[in-house]
Amino acid sequence: MLTIRNDLIPFTGLRTEMDRLFNRFFETSGLPLTAARTTFPALNMWETDDALFIEAEIPGVALDDLEITVTGQDLTIKGKPSLKVPEEAAFHRRERGTGEFHRVVRLPFLVDADAIEANLQHGVLTLKLPKPAEVRPRRITVKQIS
Repeated sequence: MLTIRNDLIPFTGLRTEMDRLFNRFFETSGLPLTAARTTFPALNMWETDDALFIEAEIPGVALDDLEITVTGQDLTIKGKPSLKVPEEAAFHRRERGTGEFHRVVRLPFLVDADAIEANLQHGVLTLKLPKPAEVRPRRITVKQIS
């Protein structure tokens, strides 16, 4: 069995220190954590024969602060979580993102934009994007020729 000691690999300690430095910066700087993330909100996407489904985690976002649009194959989710903390409060830790977010997701096919359903429950946005008839699977009847 081969064992490699981390202290012998060049730059391992440097990377660990850089990660610690950047994490501490975003925790204490007051900058939105979304600046440190590359994708927000986190989401899952799957499809069935009839529709495409998307679930996105958007805690703290009210319906009035949420905008969802579909243009062609691009789905856009925009919002702004509300932060209810008194102005005179002093943060000891600030890990939840604040400020506006904007995410564009490329859909794998065109959807029926007029029939999209969107629900928000317990901080989870659920979208049902029906497939147009042209992209739904169709069963083909085979005829026997004698």
